[in-house]
Amino acid sequence: MTLRHAAPFLALLIAGAATAQQAKAPARHDSNAPVDFDADHMEVHDLEHRAFLTGNVRAVQQDMTLTADRVTANYTGSMANSGPSGGGSPQVHRMDATGHVVVTRPTEVAHGDYGIYDLDKRLVTLIGKVTLDRTGPNASTVRGGRLVINLNTNQATMDGGAVGGNGSTGKGGRVSGRFTVPQKNDNSATPAAKPAGK
Repeated sequence: MTLRHAAPFLALLIAGAATAQQAKAPARHDSNAPVDFDADHMEVHDLEHRAFLTGNVRAVQQDMTLTADRVTANYTGSMANSGPSGGGSPQVHRMDATGHVVVTRPTEVAHGDYGIYDLDKRLVTLIGKVTLDRTGPNASTVRGGRLVINLNTNQATMDGGAVGGNGSTGKGGRVSGRFTVPQKNDNSATPAAKPAGK
């Protein structure tokens, strides 16, 4: 699958990085942690080193959860050799998700049509009708065609285009969204000047 850049990037710093609240940002995600999964059905093609998970798929790694209708996991090793008498669990390198893909982290939820978690590169990519909602003091909503989350740097990048230029929810293939604004207390307003002579 080839990704093409269809619009300039909008860099978004996760959880308030580069702000005064950077010290409160969550710890970096541990991409070496095991991935626990469950699904309605699993089909293993051990010679191809692929496992197909279908139906209410849920994969959890540390504090990040990926849900989708279907996930294809590419691994090394062998499922047949895992277990008490085998050579250990297979090692997953990439997961491709389709259908109602949702990635949830402590301060954000991202939705898309397709998802790729490249465990070797520590990159999570969502493609097609992507929405990223952030909570907390830096709450915001951003929409576009493709989102890439770098788990090494804790940085996200959104652009307006998707594969082949389709699947964008930004206006005219652009990134769109809304930032919240800190609300000022009405009592802090400067009092009106008194009329002359009073």
